[in-house]
Amino acid sequence: MKKHDNNIYPVFNKILKRGDKEKLLRQKSKVIWMTGLSGAGKTTIAKYLDEELYKSGYIAQILDGDNIRSGINNNLTFTGEDRYENIRRIAEVSKLFMNCGIIIINSFISPTEEIREMALEIIGQDDFIEVYINAPLNICEKRDVKGLYARARKGEIKNFTGIDSPFEQPLNAHIEVRTDKQSVKKSVKQIMEYLLPLIEFGEN
Repeated sequence: MKKHDNNIYPVFNKILKRGDKEKLLRQKSKVIWMTGLSGAGKTTIAKYLDEELYKSGYIAQILDGDNIRSGINNNLTFTGEDRYENIRRIAEVSKLFMNCGIIIINSFISPTEEIREMALEIIGQDDFIEVYINAPLNICEKRDVKGLYARARKGEIKNFTGIDSPFEQPLNAHIEVRTDKQSVKKSVKQIMEYLLPLIEFGEN
């Protein structure tokens, strides 16, 4: 007997679908995947984007290192293998939120094309919006109030992206936000202009 055989458990045939929940929330669910170096501005932009979506009547959920690595992924390190698993779990969690009709704002370095491609495959091309939060390494280091880059350059932190671990710039990002050249307000406006037509709910 299969665990989730719909013929044995007919309730699965009646479970509410993503479209039902999107209809209730009056929004289309998408995953906004922000990638970029530490200090580029991902978390700040995610916070203000969440606020702008809320003001516009949309419900979103931010996922970033603070609420992922301190909980569901607190057993992972920063090795290549664990970085891959970190993003895999985040993508799966994002998919669960998406199936509830929620807009997800992800803020993760996700440093390689391979890792980002894996996340895209899990979430699905139609629902994955890649946003490259771009700032040069020297700018990111200047913004680093926690001193992580300095510690990494001294060898106190291993596998730190941009220092002794590579960051591969996205090849096909939907949006590139240059936080070294524009304000947070303009950056959020740029993302909102792209996003709103994709999340507006319309009856079929």
